[in-house]
Amino acid sequence: MPKGIEIREAHFPGRAPIDAYGNGGFRFADMSHRGSVLMLPSGVYALDVAEGDPLLVEKFQRVLDEARDIEVLLVGTGRDIRPLPAELKTALRALNISSDPMSTGAAVRTYNVMLAEARAVAVALIAV
Repeated sequence: MPKGIEIREAHFPGRAPIDAYGNGGFRFADMSHRGSVLMLPSGVYALDVAEGDPLLVEKFQRVLDEARDIEVLLVGTGRDIRPLPAELKTALRALNISSDPMSTGAAVRTYNVMLAEARAVAVALIAV
């Protein structure tokens, strides 16, 4: 019996600079993604966080799992900068990951520069 549409977790297996952002999503690697993204050394993943949502540690589990390959986590918090919760900063710091919250636009630009420099960077981007 044929199966219906199969929905799988979005994942791009590689590192790519961000070509554009806005209108609720991002463009990278000749593709587009609606919603927030998490860009790690292992690839690009959908991030289930919208502007204004709490930044819970469990939403960043992939970052914690890949800590050995990440020195800096940039967090694009939307249109406005907001601080990271103490619990999240503590979890990242315990794994030697420096975190830096900034607007999503600033995080996109900083990520592209650091990626071009082959730095051990990851970014969580909340769609605007």
